[in-house]
Amino acid sequence: MNGIINLRKEAGMTSHDAVFKLRKILGTKKIGHGGTLDPDVVGVLPIAVGKATRMVEFMQDEGKVYEGEITLGYSTTTEDASGEVVAETPVLSHLDEKLVDEAIARLTGPIIQIPPMYSAVKVNGRKLYEYARAGQEVERPERQVTIYQFDRTSPISYEGHLARFTFRVKCSKGTYIRTLSVDLGEKLGYAAHMSQLTRTSAAGLQLDVALTLEEIAEKVEAGQLDFLYPLEIGTGDLIKVFLTQEEATEVRFGRFIELEQTEQELAAFEDDKLLAILEKRGDLYKPRKVFS
Repeated sequence: MNGIINLRKEAGMTSHDAVFKLRKILGTKKIGHGGTLDPDVVGVLPIAVGKATRMVEFMQDEGKVYEGEITLGYSTTTEDASGEVVAETPVLSHLDEKLVDEAIARLTGPIIQIPPMYSAVKVNGRKLYEYARAGQEVERPERQVTIYQFDRTSPISYEGHLARFTFRVKCSKGTYIRTLSVDLGEKLGYAAHMSQLTRTSAAGLQLDVALTLEEIAEKVEAGQLDFLYPLEIGTGDLIKVFLTQEEATEVRFGRFIELEQTEQELAAFEDDKLLAILEKRGDLYKPRKVFS
């Protein structure tokens, strides 16, 4: 069994939980996911099966789209709604929505983030959340990410001393939307957290056609495997090139070929089928992964 699954991950499970359950449903061990989702986050989780597991790194590279909600008024240990309150800054008057949008605009483009303590980023061989659960604070490495688009999608609403609004973000891999929410709050002068999040797009897969684990199990039981997308959609943002028959033969034998391209990596196709991932070596391209 080979292909890519557009899984609609539900709240309350980790990405690893989803993979574990799919192994049982599909009866195969060779499964991986293309981008971790926190347990409370729902939405698109790309799943690679069989030969498609070799495409996971490229699936992760492609930009992702999220829709969620930010709450101003208090922050939490986990930077989302599941954590304990660590700071409170009551919102005592209505905010100027123009100033909020200007602050959002300042967080668009290449930005520097510090991963939250409750995350899977490793420091000295241990995951940050392991330090956090032990009550330990460690220095976290900065990382550059890119926010391609960040928009407020609703008027600001008020409840008690809290303010809330929804948003849409398109971003690069490695972006923590929780941290983006906290950073926006800081720019506005308030403690904040991400109160809800849904991933609506990843690796070219869309939420409106994603399937739940239960729906996939029903299809497998009925002998329907139409939920498996071909490997070709897993090429992410890689530039596609179409090889001649002679070039394809050389690639199958692992030989260098000459192409008029400048990108470091390419997705090489023979007709409409993915043949290989090519890597630039000097002025030539060498097969890095061959699929046919």
